[in-house]
Amino acid sequence: MFLVLRLRSIKFDPFRKRDGEEAGEDKVIALPAHGAKGDIEGEGKAAESGGTPLEQGLTQIKLTDLSFESESFVGGAKVAFDMVVDAFAKGDTKNLRPLLSNDVYEDFSGAIKSRADNNETLESTLVGISEAEIIEAELQDKTAFITVKFVSEQINVTRNAEGEVVDGDPGEVTTVTDIWTFARNTQSRDPNWTLVARGTSN
Repeated sequence: MFLVLRLRSIKFDPFRKRDGEEAGEDKVIALPAHGAKGDIEGEGKAAESGGTPLEQGLTQIKLTDLSFESESFVGGAKVAFDMVVDAFAKGDTKNLRPLLSNDVYEDFSGAIKSRADNNETLESTLVGISEAEIIEAELQDKTAFITVKFVSEQINVTRNAEGEVVDGDPGEVTTVTDIWTFARNTQSRDPNWTLVARGTSN
């Protein structure tokens, strides 16, 4: 089942740094100029010295994207999460397209089409996001992959053309865990991360 939430409409790009923003704010920031050689060599030695697979993956990503910070990435991922689920609930494929890989877009757009074909409408309310954390990170060639676990409380109701409830309960709050993987070519001038895989479990 897709996670579908009714959220505020967000028209800005969560992955693009704005004028006056500093690293650590609630955005994923753009790729800056590379830092000093000594800094890179020092972090490379730290990555080789050990740590968990997650720590090693984050370090390798940092070596190729010196602007990367886990905290600011999570903030930006949460904004992207809001944008994606809001657009899905509204059936807004135009705003979904730039945020998703081809395969994920086909899944989302197919579900939107199926809902429209059945003359169904979706009523979704986000009660809160209780958790958002990076659980996996790796660098494959120059492409960074980061997986984030989102835990949220929500109310989802699907109604038919007559307004009758066909799925969900207007009075029931459900806790849903989403596992989303974002990817970005760290050598690209485009600072955007794309959702390349997602899963949902209740």
